[in-house]
Amino acid sequence: MSNRHTIILMQPSPSRSTRTFMDYDSISQAMDGICGLYERKLKELNPATRNITYDITDLYNFIDGLPDMSALVYDHSIQAYLPYDRQWIKQRTLQHLKKLAN
Repeated sequence: MSNRHTIILMQPSPSRSTRTFMDYDSISQAMDGICGLYERKLKELNPATRNITYDITDLYNFIDGLPDMSALVYDHSIQAYLPYDRQWIKQRTLQHLKKLAN
């Protein structure tokens, strides 16, 4: 399941004009991308801090704080993209980070 083209749809601010997307070759890469977004935001908010740490709750709060975030994952069996909500994204980021920690 992880090697499927994934598109992350997001709206980082209340303005609808900020809607954007990021596409990745796999679900795993997409979860890396979401973590990277959060890490860049942390660096932006804390420019003087060299080592920034966060836990999964912080990442979840970031995801929940966005006006909109969802994913489209390509399913080869039906040759179409399946939509997933932010709850699915949060579950997948947790699974991804656990896999990286092992």
